[in-house]
Amino acid sequence: MATSVLVAALTLASGYTTGAGGAARLAQPGGRRVTALARARVGASALAPAPGRSALAVRITGVGAAAPESRATNADLESVVETSDEWISKRTGISSRHLLSADGSISALAVAAARGALESAGVPAADVDLVILATSSPDDLFGDAAMVASALGANAAVGFDLTAACSGFLFALVTAAQFVHTGAYANVVVIGADALSRWVDWDDRNTCILFGDGAGAVVVRRAVAPAAGAAPAPPGLLGFELRSDGAGRSELNLGYKGERRDLSERAGAVSKGSYGHIEMNGKEVYKFACSKVPDILEKALANAGLSAADVDHLLLHQANIRIIEAVASRLGIPMSKVISNLSEYGNTSAASIPLALNEAVKSGQVKSGDVIACAGFGAGLSWGAAIIRWG
Repeated sequence: MATSVLVAALTLASGYTTGAGGAARLAQPGGRRVTALARARVGASALAPAPGRSALAVRITGVGAAAPESRATNADLESVVETSDEWISKRTGISSRHLLSADGSISALAVAAARGALESAGVPAADVDLVILATSSPDDLFGDAAMVASALGANAAVGFDLTAACSGFLFALVTAAQFVHTGAYANVVVIGADALSRWVDWDDRNTCILFGDGAGAVVVRRAVAPAAGAAPAPPGLLGFELRSDGAGRSELNLGYKGERRDLSERAGAVSKGSYGHIEMNGKEVYKFACSKVPDILEKALANAGLSAADVDHLLLHQANIRIIEAVASRLGIPMSKVISNLSEYGNTSAASIPLALNEAVKSGQVKSGDVIACAGFGAGLSWGAAIIRWG
């Protein structure tokens, strides 16, 4: 009953003013309009543009993705736990998920996705300056990014992993944009890759049905210098906002579960490292996402000088169809503008946004110049939004 009331409350239309969409609105003062409803909810000062979080001079282009061949449908899981296709589909919107094999490698998926992004962007691997891999499930706990860079042939590139769970790709994208905007680097590969199927309890029907494995990548490049007398190139990262709240850590986590090892009477005991399974309070995570994600998207839009009416596409972390629908409804964005491949891939954590973006770009749904409002959310708790112009 409480969930139904919450969903009903979230379906109120935001009532944004209409106007020219996409690039046309960027040059107009009217692009800074936000609704009275939004101001009443979070306060006018909270929606004031934040200095340094808008108009970064980068291009976000080139996209690639990879997923394991093995695919488990909801019907397949009926023999694993007490569940059904109807039960899973109705509550999550997921029909299947791709699963890494027992001897599979998440770094291999990351390499494949990154290679596809570089080919799409027309950037030789030798020109890559930095590789950022957003993952919570690396093959090597010390990090996979350096190995991924070497496998790509990006031998001059720096590589590091970034861990922010399902928000990881957006956090990595914003980090990459800072390096490029300041001029430190010209070409950065941003990868989101996870294999959380390795970390679920396959006897827990509340979590094992949710997660799939995969990787997605984009290339963040320095904006092309305009010809003499020409207008400056439009920014690729129009606005962003990032948040975290460690007080909510217990709602979604994958905790350390060490095994005691006694050394000696003087030295005492240490812990032999290992981790448990993903633990999640589904109701609290749902409420967290439906509350925080619309607010942070509105803040990122305000930083960009835009409103929801300017958005060509809404791309959220692919966690649950009810969350996606609730966020879109609260922002007043029709589902026809929502990018989603949740049904096929399930929740792929840091990979979900670039994995869905890859399909949307390759299918022609997303075109160069389109404005995409992206938001990620998950463990930490962490959440973030980025308003990007594609291409």
